[in-house]
Amino acid sequence: MKHNILKLVILLFFCTSNSFAQKPNIVLILADDLGYGDVGYTGSTQIKTPHIDELAADGVIFTQGYASAPVCGPSRAGLMTGRNQVNFGFDNNPVRLLPQFNAEYFGLPITEKTVADRLSELGYVNGLIGKWHLGDEPHFRPTKRGFHEVWTYPYGGHHYFKSEPEGERYLSPLESNYKTPDPITYLTDDTGNESVDFIRRHKDKPFFLYASFNAPHAPLQAIEEDLKLYAHIENERRRTYCAMVHRLDVNVGKIVAELKKHKLYDNTIIVFLSDNGGPVASKDPWTINAPYRGAKGILLEGGVRVPFSITWPKNIKAGSAYNEPVSALDLTPTFVESAGGKITAADKLDGVNLAPFISGEKTEAPHPNLKWRFTISASMLEGNWKLIRLPDRLPLLYNLSEDKSELNDVASKHPEMVIRMLKELGDWDVSCPQVLYLEGGIYKKRQLDQYDSEYQLTQPN
Repeated sequence: MKHNILKLVILLFFCTSNSFAQKPNIVLILADDLGYGDVGYTGSTQIKTPHIDELAADGVIFTQGYASAPVCGPSRAGLMTGRNQVNFGFDNNPVRLLPQFNAEYFGLPITEKTVADRLSELGYVNGLIGKWHLGDEPHFRPTKRGFHEVWTYPYGGHHYFKSEPEGERYLSPLESNYKTPDPITYLTDDTGNESVDFIRRHKDKPFFLYASFNAPHAPLQAIEEDLKLYAHIENERRRTYCAMVHRLDVNVGKIVAELKKHKLYDNTIIVFLSDNGGPVASKDPWTINAPYRGAKGILLEGGVRVPFSITWPKNIKAGSAYNEPVSALDLTPTFVESAGGKITAADKLDGVNLAPFISGEKTEAPHPNLKWRFTISASMLEGNWKLIRLPDRLPLLYNLSEDKSELNDVASKHPEMVIRMLKELGDWDVSCPQVLYLEGGIYKKRQLDQYDSEYQLTQPN
């Protein structure tokens, strides 16, 4: 009897070990407010990003990859759930709670299942390193949303060099459930180092690492050695931003090197993308979304089209490019089904598993259309046609195949298309629930003005 029990234990051990070995590790590397044109493989002539470029070249680059919102909070809500965040009322950034709204709802609704929840059910150990921005009330914290190990900070951003014991907002103390956080050295380096340590600790079991960098989000702060690399750039804000992106690239390299060190790289799904487009201030802008017009906060391409790649050497051919529109909403189903889980219609996800599209098993476009709604604006992309609805003018229509910078509104030439797309966009809009909260009204005018701003559409010399 003892002999049979021992054989059963050994059999279960090897079955479990083989099951773990077959599951891919998953590393999601998210940049914050990274300009589309500010990495090497998207055309940057100023910023050198060899590690990000090499990672993208080793997998598939999505030439038309989109965030689900043009600002951090809503975009991350969609990213973490695979559902368009507008479908559960998370339309706005959770930055300041207006007095007429309830703090109990100031975050990602607890009714929503996260990708970490789903992967936890599949035996993954999940870690969040860096920015959360999906609610700071106790019931919204990442440890309640499927993450086992967390190293983070509240609010939605942080100072790069310091925190204070009683600090608030960008000076808030770091938080962790597995260690007493060390003093900040440089936040981007600390995020990279904690990510590497997570990989090292969990290298023998399937893991999901959400490496959520604050960089290159404001405040614009860089270390001296990186600033020296870009000393030739006269504009101080642009120089600092370039240095910040450089340091982000260095830390992406650290994460990849650690995976290779432990022979995990080939069977790890590694995603790199930005949460939205780069911000472009009306005066003295520091990011470049070229060749796209628009910026963080609006639904022109510069606000929602982002650098986006997936690397999985075991299953994705290096040097691939995928040219159909895809969304950050697609990552949850892609991760779950690649890990052996199932997504059904009952989950009501808006994203799809990208694996069969990347492989060529499915030849149709992943989505018949993509839709966005954010404060004053709404938009719909169908094939090459993009409709934008604003409060102070007739709808705008662009043909992205001929006008990628959205310079020529052709709505008057295609009235039937405008009416049809506007109807579909409107039907979706009114079917969505009420918003959980709103940002301050000051942002409405700022966003509207950005649709008429001038943007740098080419790379600097």
